[in-house]
Amino acid sequence: MDDIVKQALAKWPNVPHCYGWLGLDARGNWYMRDDRTQAQGPFRTAKGSMLKHDKLIDFIHRNYEHDDDGQWFFQNGPQRVYVELEAAPLVWRVSEDETGAFTVTSHTGQRVEVSGCLLDEHGLLYLVAPIGLGLVHTQDVGIAAEAVERGLWTPEAVRADALPGRFGHVLSPAQRHAETVTSAP
Repeated sequence: MDDIVKQALAKWPNVPHCYGWLGLDARGNWYMRDDRTQAQGPFRTAKGSMLKHDKLIDFIHRNYEHDDDGQWFFQNGPQRVYVELEAAPLVWRVSEDETGAFTVTSHTGQRVEVSGCLLDEHGLLYLVAPIGLGLVHTQDVGIAAEAVERGLWTPEAVRADALPGRFGHVLSPAQRHAETVTSAP
């Protein structure tokens, strides 16, 4: 987390959390979702405007985390902005170097070691790493298939709707928050 973010948290510790305004798609792109976009439906239905400002995206990447309930967020100064996820909290980029070694890096730039490989009913390939579950970027599925062919990763068949429960992430913190607010006495 950036020092400036830590300072803002210390200065303003009670800023309300923000829900529904930021989304992460299956290719690792960030989307800003204004009121009008949110009124059109959930993130999978209405994404919003894709962020293209490199410095803003880098700032989000450096301050992207999850809480104890498996809700991923971007710590924007003193405000926690919960992220709507299209598929998984991370998107993996897979590459192969000239020696045939495979490298896996999250959309936020973290290099990881793969501990599991999953294939859902739609043919989407997920990798498990110490920092969490992620979907292999569509442009890198061919490279990942090579790792599977070589026996480095063995895909386990899974149902996509079972992944959040199994790996403890929340696809829609906004929906969970709305349900919590409506059920409160």
